[in-house]
Amino acid sequence: MALIKTEKLTLSYENMTVIENLNFEVKSGDYLCIVGENGSGKSTLVKALLGLKKPVGGSIEFGDGLIQKEIGYLPQQTSAQRDFPASVSEVVISGCLNSRGIRPFYSVKERKTAAENIERLGLTELKNRSYRELSGGQQQRVLLARALCATKKLLLLDEPVTGLDPMVTAEMYGLIEKINKSGVTVIMVTHDMASALRYASHILCLTENKDDGFFGTAAEFLESNASNFLKGGAANGQDTE
Repeated sequence: MALIKTEKLTLSYENMTVIENLNFEVKSGDYLCIVGENGSGKSTLVKALLGLKKPVGGSIEFGDGLIQKEIGYLPQQTSAQRDFPASVSEVVISGCLNSRGIRPFYSVKERKTAAENIERLGLTELKNRSYRELSGGQQQRVLLARALCATKKLLLLDEPVTGLDPMVTAEMYGLIEKINKSGVTVIMVTHDMASALRYASHILCLTENKDDGFFGTAAEFLESNASNFLKGGAANGQDTE
């Protein structure tokens, strides 16, 4: 059974339709990369998957025990977020906020989960450091550990390597691949087509011309007309929708 399945999904941004009649599904263990031109609806789709944007038409269904609020999300960082005045441990455990509910304190189980993910991401020596003092790569590992505290099933990553140097980028991709192979499903929005084709099991390509979109395996993508998107390379920068 699919973790996520969309049927004829239609989404709008500022009263303009950006995605129309989109059908795709994500199964347990998949590594889906969402690629496409700026303005093609990638950011709007992310918001819809998180429940922050209501569909204009069609549906998003969750299955196989996945609860929408339990998706682990790593957003694009703003400069204000990079200067957040909290310790690494505090940032990581904040990923347990949804499970904590109205309780005033984190449980022993939640603290254990945070400690395990700090160790898993190689952050043990940094756990008492201020988040704002870390390098960009270290901050991304902290946010990835935070996202893992929110889920055991699915990570949703929005441009997780933006602004990182090549060596740190490679390390980040390696961590994400390792997490995926451990059984966590990954959905990643990216402009990095080379890495998408290297790591992804499936590709969802969104285009401004909605009839040129694609969903399928990475191998199928290379054989499709949608791979024409590669000729000009993925656009740089962040989506505005």
